Amino acid sequence: MSQDQTTYEGHAWFTLSGDVNSDMVRRVFDAVADMSEDRITTAHILIQSNGGYVSDGICLYNYLSKLPIKIVTYNAGAVASIAVILFLAGAERYASDTARFMVHKSHASAPHGARPDALRIIVEGLQADDARTEQILRSHVQLSDEHWRVHEYSDLHLTAAEALKVDLVNGVEDFVPPAGQRITNI
Repeated sequence: MSQDQTTYEGHAWFTLSGDVNSDMVRRVFDAVADMSEDRITTAHILIQSNGGYVSDGICLYNYLSKLPIKIVTYNAGAVASIAVILFLAGAERYASDTARFMVHKSHASAPHGARPDALRIIVEGLQADDARTEQILRSHVQLSDEHWRVHEYSDLHLTAAEALKVDLVNGVEDFVPPAGQRITNI
């Protein structure tokens, strides 16, 4: 066995893109089943997503962060909205120099002509989602008071360098699978 093969034994490289939704959850579940069968110990996952559904993102965060497989996440372009919570599942997290992150509060559209009781249910659901995502953010990321003020009312954008300063990433590094290693799209 060559030195490179020994160094990367148990490692595998993946790409994951698209909306965070029930389809992505199913794809990740299927991929992890294959990882387990293949005895993968470390999964390097490049994520490209503008977000999606809060519950699906939280499900993926909870699932991936508790696996007996070390998850290493990468951002080479954009990780936004609930995809940031998914990204935080990585025990190690990296971003390319030109990558960007965006976090914001939950939002929804009210149905035309919605009555006050229906609007109250929507608002309560959004507040519950915000509380869940903020709990996860605060457990990983050291945002400044100014960052939290922006987050309260607007989209908070972070460059890779800014993400490094607040511990969103461990380093500014590219996703570079070793030559000859398979890259699987989830």
